[in-house]
Amino acid sequence: MEWLKYEDEAAKNGYLSVCGVDEAGRGPLAGPVCTAAVILPKDTIIEGVNDSKKLSEKKREALFDEITSIALSYSVAWATVEEIENINILKATMLAMERAVSGLHIKADYALIDGNAMPKLTIPGMTIIKGDALSQSIAAASILAKVSRDRLLLELAKEYPQYQFEKHKGYGTKLHTDLIKQHGPCEIHRMSFLKKILGN
Repeated sequence: MEWLKYEDEAAKNGYLSVCGVDEAGRGPLAGPVCTAAVILPKDTIIEGVNDSKKLSEKKREALFDEITSIALSYSVAWATVEEIENINILKATMLAMERAVSGLHIKADYALIDGNAMPKLTIPGMTIIKGDALSQSIAAASILAKVSRDRLLLELAKEYPQYQFEKHKGYGTKLHTDLIKQHGPCEIHRMSFLKKILGN
């Protein structure tokens, strides 16, 4: 089955506990980056799972509940705005992925990582470009990361109503950049991402 191709290959090589790993929030101007790791039962297909960016918010929310109830183990982890600023977004994303994999209560023995950069894991694994469209485990992780981050941004919108985070989730939309210019940045903005906007 093509959707489970990478999971099946890992299983044929003797790995019993394969996790998919993905992130949400590398691009936004504000908020932390979120990652998730998911181990699904072997040969299980969850109807509707796909790259989180291709799904509506309502569909992602429904699938979040389904994935978390079906998964053998899942873990959501973060890297803070401070970490993004201190070590850069790529290293912060790798750090958050390491935290997600180590947070699984059933330990994974192989990791399928979305993208082309491999975090420093204690287990073997492989990177898959556009993995969230090629591997169900990675797609499931992308949904958990996206929904978790969106929920956090909705909470932050209550703390910082002037930026309307509920509308853009911290991404660099015209509305968001206009509001940054109007109000100036706050402590959850990634200052290194704002140089062009603020003219620094």
